[in-house]
Amino acid sequence: MSVRTTPVPRHPVPQRRSRAARTIHHLDCAPLRPIGAAPLVSHCLLIPTGSGLALVGTGLGAAEVSDPRRLGALFRRTMRPELDLSRTAVHQVRALGYDPYDVTDIVITHLDLDHAGGIADFPQARVHVMADEYRSAMRRDTRLEVNRYLPALWAHGVDWVVHDTADSDWFGFPAARVLRAPDILLVPLPGHTRGHSAVAVQEPDRWLLHAGDAYYFHGEVDLRRPRCPRPLALHQRLVADDHELRLSQLERLMELRRAHPRLVRVFSSHDAHEFDLLANGE
Repeated sequence: MSVRTTPVPRHPVPQRRSRAARTIHHLDCAPLRPIGAAPLVSHCLLIPTGSGLALVGTGLGAAEVSDPRRLGALFRRTMRPELDLSRTAVHQVRALGYDPYDVTDIVITHLDLDHAGGIADFPQARVHVMADEYRSAMRRDTRLEVNRYLPALWAHGVDWVVHDTADSDWFGFPAARVLRAPDILLVPLPGHTRGHSAVAVQEPDRWLLHAGDAYYFHGEVDLRRPRCPRPLALHQRLVADDHELRLSQLERLMELRRAHPRLVRVFSSHDAHEFDLLANGE
């Protein structure tokens, strides 16, 4: 395993660029059927870059789908994942006509198994993560972190790129630039985990903000009537490293939506409604 820590370059504030549209593929890489709640997705992005492909999130890995015992009994019982190899990121990359070895970079919101389980399917890729998340996953200092982080997911040896500083400003949020062409940035939003981040991706006329597990349900960032189904609200409280901090991040996301309704499209990892809209080009 190698670990590289990014230096602090002097980058300008990200600006919209006039360039030909790139196809960003929206993939559901781990459908979930949690007890007492509506079905969830595991929303990942496959992004063509100047040098290959970037994945935002990986969903569950092929090894875990083939051997569900690797997921642990608690996750299987409570989240009830659909274990279908064709839904894994590596199989979907192939189905789109790409070679999995074209994936040069994986950008991780956080290292829970339903977000990072597939990194072993792309052993050649650099894996970008914020330093607080990397430290939490490697140390596993709390009982919650022991349960949520599975060292087997990175036991194969990972080319980690650990971003320990915010070198850019993104709409008032500190951010760490990951790639250019298109611009991809990690935007720290701790709360769900200590090092949880959103991922900002530049499109020709707007930004996508993959908010990870900052929220689960689109109603949580509704500007008129914020709401969340009770089972999902309870689950988020139970699995959050800092629930109050997570709620404060929701306020920041709602303020971002108010200020830039056309320029920034915010969505989360698990909301099926948001996934359907974006997968259908809206």
